[in-house]
Amino acid sequence: MKKLLTKLLKKHVFLILIELILITVNIYLLTVPSKILGQIIDLLYNVDANKNTIMQTILYLLLMCILLLISRVSWKMIDAKISRNMVKMIRDTIYEKMLKTDVAKLDTMKNGDIMSYFVKDINEVRKFVSNVITLMVRFILNFAIVAIAMTKSTNGKLTLITLFPIAISIILIFMMIKKIEKNYNASRKKFTDLSEFVQESTDSIRTTKAYVGEKKQYEEFLNKNTSLRNTNFEVIKDETLISIFMNLGIGIGLGLSILFGGKMVLNNQISVGDFVAFNGYMIILQEPIRWIPWMVKHSKRFQVAYKRLNDFLKMKEEKIKIYDYNSENLNGNIQINGLTYRYPDGGEDVLKNISINVEQGKSLGIIGVIGSGKTTLMNLLMKLYKVPDGKIFIGGKDINNIETDAIRHNICYITQDNFLFSSTLKDNINLFRDIYAEEDILESTKSSMIYEEINDMPDGINTIIGEKGIDLSGGQKQRVVISRAFLNQSNIVIFDDTFSALDNKTEESLLRNIRKLTENKTCIIISNRISDIKHCDEIIVLDHGEIVERGIHRDLLALKKNYYEFYKNQAEKNRVDILS
Repeated sequence: MKKLLTKLLKKHVFLILIELILITVNIYLLTVPSKILGQIIDLLYNVDANKNTIMQTILYLLLMCILLLISRVSWKMIDAKISRNMVKMIRDTIYEKMLKTDVAKLDTMKNGDIMSYFVKDINEVRKFVSNVITLMVRFILNFAIVAIAMTKSTNGKLTLITLFPIAISIILIFMMIKKIEKNYNASRKKFTDLSEFVQESTDSIRTTKAYVGEKKQYEEFLNKNTSLRNTNFEVIKDETLISIFMNLGIGIGLGLSILFGGKMVLNNQISVGDFVAFNGYMIILQEPIRWIPWMVKHSKRFQVAYKRLNDFLKMKEEKIKIYDYNSENLNGNIQINGLTYRYPDGGEDVLKNISINVEQGKSLGIIGVIGSGKTTLMNLLMKLYKVPDGKIFIGGKDINNIETDAIRHNICYITQDNFLFSSTLKDNINLFRDIYAEEDILESTKSSMIYEEINDMPDGINTIIGEKGIDLSGGQKQRVVISRAFLNQSNIVIFDDTFSALDNKTEESLLRNIRKLTENKTCIIISNRISDIKHCDEIIVLDHGEIVERGIHRDLLALKKNYYEFYKNQAEKNRVDILS
C-alpha cells in the first residue's frame, strides 16, 4: 500500500507542487480583506478627506476577493483530479489483486469485507491522503500567517491570550483519540456484518419466500441494523464532543479577544480598525481549528482502512498472467500418484492416497456422496489450491512445474454452480474473450442443446440476461454453461455435476455430443447420477476422500457394493417417478 501511494504522489508531483503554491497564495489572500477592512474603518473618521483613498481601497479589496476566488477554485480542481485519480488507481490495484489472490485465501474472506475494500476503505484513504496534502499545509500556513498578521495588527500578548483556550481544547481532543478508535472499529465491524447479511439475503430471497422465512430474516436484519445504529451513535457522540470542545475553545478565544481588545481600544493602544482586523483574523483562524476534529477522526479511520487494504495487498498471489491468452499447449494425459490432501486451515485429510491415470482420448467418471472429495480433487487439478510436489502430472510434467495460466488454458472446467454474468449470452459463453467467431459460438450452443431456445429470444445470442442468469431456467443455465466446453479448444474437459437440471432426453442427447467432442480429449465427468458416467472408460467411487471402487459400469455393478447401491437407489427412484 505504501508503494502504491508513493507511486501516486510521484506521478502527480508537479500538480501537487502547483496546488501547494496556490494554497499558500490563497491563505495569504485570506488575511488581506481583514486588514483592508480595518484600514477602511480608520479612514471613515474623515470621509471627506479620505474619499479617494477609501474608493481605491474598496477596489483593491474587490480585486483581492476575485484573486482569492480564482486561487481557491484552481487548487480545489487540482485536488479533485488528484483525489479521483487516486481512487481509480487503488480500485484498479485492489481488483487486479483479487483476481490474482490465491483461492484458498479468498475462501476465508466474507463478501461484505471485499465490498468494503472497494467502497468504504478506499474512500477513507482517499479523504485522508487528499486532505493531508491540503489541510495540513493550510493548517500550518493559516496559523503562521494569521498569527503574524494578528501580532502586527495589535501585539503578541493579545494573540497569546486569545489562542490559549484554543490550545487547551486541542489537547482535550487528542486525549480522546483511543476512545474514538475503539468505537470506530466497532462501527466498522457492524457495517461489514450488515453488508454481508444483506447480500446473503438478496441471494437467498427465493428460498426465504418459499419457506415463509421473511419474519425471521426481517428480525435478524433489525437486530443487525439496530446494533450498527447503536455503535454509530457512539461514534457520533465522540464527534459531537470533539466539536463541543473545539467550539468552546473558539468561543472563549473570541470572548477574550473582544474583552481585552476592546480595553486596548479604550486605552488608545490600538485603533478601532486594528481591533476589527484582529477579530477578522480570529474568524479566519476558526476554519483551520475546526479541521482538527476532522483530522483526528479521519486519521483513525484512515489507519484502520490502510491496514485492511495493506493486509489484503500482501495476500499470497497465484503466478498467473491475467492479460495473456497465449500459453503452452499441454496434452491431456493426467496422472495422480498417492495424493493425500488437507485444507490449509487444518482438520482431517479430505483426500487420501488417490491414484488415477487417464490418457488423452479416454474418459473418467467420478461418483460419490456429498463431501467425498470430488470437487476438491478437481480444484487441485486446476491448481486452485497448493498441490504437493510429485503428486499430480499433466502431459508428463509435475503440475508445480507448469505455469498456472497454462494449466487453466488447457483445462475447460464446467463447474457445478453454473455462474452467469449480467451480460449477453455471447459474453457468458465466450467469457468476454473476443477470440471466437460468432459462428463458432452459435455452433457450440447447438451442441449443448440450447440453440433453439436462444434463437427464440428477442436478440438471440446478444440477449442480455439478468444477474446470475435470473431470466433463465435451471436447465437453460446449465446448457449455456456447457456451451463453453464445446467452444473451448482444451485437451482436458471437466464436467462437475453439470447435468443435474436436465431432463433425461436432453441429457442423453447432450452426453452423445460430449462423447463426440471428447473423442481425442481427456474427459472427466463428476456426478451423482449413474446415467451421466456409465459410458466412461473408467469409473471411480469416492468415499470420505478414498477410492473405494474402480472399473467400468458393468464390472462395478457386478461387485454389488457402493456403485451398485447408487444404481439401485436411482433405479427405484425412477420406477417410483414413472408409477406416480
